[in-house]
Amino acid sequence: MTDRPEPGRPHDAPAEGPWTPPGAVLPGQGARRAPLRRLAVAGVLVLAGALFATSARTAAGGDLRQDASSLTGLVQEEQRRILARDAQLADLRQEVDALTGAVQDPGVQQLQERTALVATAAGVQPLTGPGLEITLDDAPPNRPQPEGTVPEDLIVHQQDLQGVVNALWAAGADAIVLEDQRLITTSAVRCVGNTLKLQGRLYAPPYTVTALGDPQRLQAALDAAEPVRVYRQYVERNGLGWEVRTGDALTAPGWTGAVDLQHARALPAQDAGTDAGTDAAAGAAA
Repeated sequence: MTDRPEPGRPHDAPAEGPWTPPGAVLPGQGARRAPLRRLAVAGVLVLAGALFATSARTAAGGDLRQDASSLTGLVQEEQRRILARDAQLADLRQEVDALTGAVQDPGVQQLQERTALVATAAGVQPLTGPGLEITLDDAPPNRPQPEGTVPEDLIVHQQDLQGVVNALWAAGADAIVLEDQRLITTSAVRCVGNTLKLQGRLYAPPYTVTALGDPQRLQAALDAAEPVRVYRQYVERNGLGWEVRTGDALTAPGWTGAVDLQHARALPAQDAGTDAGTDAAAGAAA
């Protein structure tokens, strides 16, 4: 019969002699481990201090989570930059016009006369006169909607604005302004969701279109345009905004941005045929 081991002593441990339980600190071991623990704690504190110092230098005394780091902040900052550049460009144009007007050279004066003839058609000359002011807006968010309505039915789309603008041009409008910008031949009306992007600027609804010309002709063109009729069906069904006002002295500011047109040119017949043959051969080889 074997003797019962002392509490905690394994059965396979020697029955006699010293035995060290697992995890026990032998004489002299505590003195050796204490400095190692102190060194480890000191190292952690040094690393934490270095991280705090790096964050402070990076923030430069400010908040690291600034609005500019978000998409909204970046868009707003870009908008401010564009507005500042537009104002600077307008000032430079006025300075150039003043200097040009002071020149008494006959050749320069002849060019000025030719420029004045096309200034209105190019959209760079401010105009004032009768016309229409049309406002389009999204549906109110708290308005009850009929069954089957989807979110896309409740916002103004790109084709809605394009339909209004095209109808006004077709009616012979002398000038068209969308929001605060004069539309010219290179203007493109684009929407991202329910946000209008026009010539580098972003606009939220409601959208205002101002057209100078014969109000009766402009109104008749709106009534006859198919895209406008479709939009007005959603006005009745879903409550989209639609308002037309007549004005006797509406204003269209002159376009102050760039008027350069970049376009592609067709190659001469011989070169085009050579390139086409080369492309066809390359495609066959691939």
